[in-house]
Amino acid sequence: MAFVDGASRGNPGPAGYGAYLRLEDEIIEISGFLGRTTNNIAEYSGLLEALTVAKELGASDVDVVSDSLLMVNQMLGLYQVKHPNLLPLFRRAKYLTQGFHRFEIRHTLRSGNKDADRLANVAVDRGEGRVVARFPCSAE
Repeated sequence: MAFVDGASRGNPGPAGYGAYLRLEDEIIEISGFLGRTTNNIAEYSGLLEALTVAKELGASDVDVVSDSLLMVNQMLGLYQVKHPNLLPLFRRAKYLTQGFHRFEIRHTLRSGNKDADRLANVAVDRGEGRVVARFPCSAE
């Protein structure tokens, strides 16, 4: 399961993304600062990071959760991608999803995406580069 989010203060403004991947045996937290850009670009950046890491890990099935209704509906083909700055990000995301046996994406409210939201905001606060942290999952 991958939770993704983007944050931009000012839209456009200082922006970052967060991706929180919950695997069977570990949790991977990724955040990255993007400089000055829009919230929608930051949202797609979180999705692209999650898909890239899932591919690197050899995942065959990917479930993505995002609080960006626009991005989710664009990925599902319900909305067209009209903004020229989003089109290359959308195309890259669609290309990456073809590498998985199963790809699903769904929308949640912000309250259902707290970890990715936290990571995106940490990236903006930090204003540096990409940070990856891995944690073993505790047995429950």
